[in-house]
Amino acid sequence: MTTTRPDADEAGALRDLEDGRSSVRLRAALAVGTAPDPRFVGKLLERCAIEPEFFVRDMLTWALTRHPVSVTLPGLLREVRSERARARSQALHTLSKIGDRQAWPAITGALLSDADDEVARSAWRAAVVLVPRGEEPGLAASLATQLGRGDRETRRSLSRALVELGDVVLPALRAAVTAPDPRVRAHALATERLLRDPDAGFAYAVEEAKRVVALGGSGPEGR
Repeated sequence: MTTTRPDADEAGALRDLEDGRSSVRLRAALAVGTAPDPRFVGKLLERCAIEPEFFVRDMLTWALTRHPVSVTLPGLLREVRSERARARSQALHTLSKIGDRQAWPAITGALLSDADDEVARSAWRAAVVLVPRGEEPGLAASLATQLGRGDRETRRSLSRALVELGDVVLPALRAAVTAPDPRVRAHALATERLLRDPDAGFAYAVEEAKRVVALGGSGPEGR
């Protein structure tokens, strides 16, 4: 439910969202989310694109989720096309929290393979939440093209996204275990291991996959 606040309060909250102290910005975002008002959506989106502090960004996202989707969605869809990596990443993160599948067409192949790892990770999470029923195999195939990418945290994020899609990812993973790049093979094997045993843990799955690749295998059938 939205409320209307006096102009003086609005000006104060807008000013606090730009304060040099992160604690003040955090309180301002909390206040805006507690008493949502469509007049704040533009400023929340603008701040998301430049906010340096993770906890403040998370509160800004929460504040946006408190507003009607009809008000927030158009701006978020513009932000995912921004030239600013942080704007794209945070807009995708917010879309994943809102979970409205109207946003699915915005999850493009360009975002799933974005050069910025944080944007790509946010796109993977959003895609898994927003993918329409029946389109999971196509998404799995797109995500599989990113196997072997980045540092351990990036690979962990991709594996989690693939595992959330369930068994539909198996054809893409099994194709990837024959890739020429050993990093791709190891990542595919680790993800398949997590799919079979989610409690195994990513680090253990990676080490086991590396051992299999080093021995020239391609998983259970190749040992």
